[in-house]
Amino acid sequence: MTAINENQKTYMAKPGEHDRPWVVVDAAGKTLGRLASEVAVRLRGKHNPYFTPHVDSGEFVVVVNAARIHVTGKKRSDKLYRRHSGYPGGLKTETLAQRLATKPEEVIRQAVKGMLPRTRLGRKQLRKLKVYAGPDHPHQAQQPKPVEIGARKEG
Repeated sequence: MTAINENQKTYMAKPGEHDRPWVVVDAAGKTLGRLASEVAVRLRGKHNPYFTPHVDSGEFVVVVNAARIHVTGKKRSDKLYRRHSGYPGGLKTETLAQRLATKPEEVIRQAVKGMLPRTRLGRKQLRKLKVYAGPDHPHQAQQPKPVEIGARKEG
């Protein structure tokens, strides 16, 4: 058993103390929930040794090929996205297949949003997520590094 050093304090990151790199994630063939949880971890910065819960120390994440996401089971036809206009009879419902056909970026954005804190910090972290349906993105100037996350096992 090691002795506790009375003088050593727990490290707490401060805003602006660490740089925030940009990473690119290819969503083609990845399972939606597994991809979303890994992206949420990177947005929050929980993969860093200097993670501090009340400081935004995460990365900017660019997700490409959102239209080619994979889901298991019958989720394409059974998973529903609902929204309400606030008026009587204003409930709109669409399936995952319909949402992927029209707005595939929103599928990933909404899945990641559900895994972030419901606070000002969570909303700030969600703004660092950039999702694109195809393989192209306009963030080449930030020199994003490709990252392999959520690899699906075949077989």
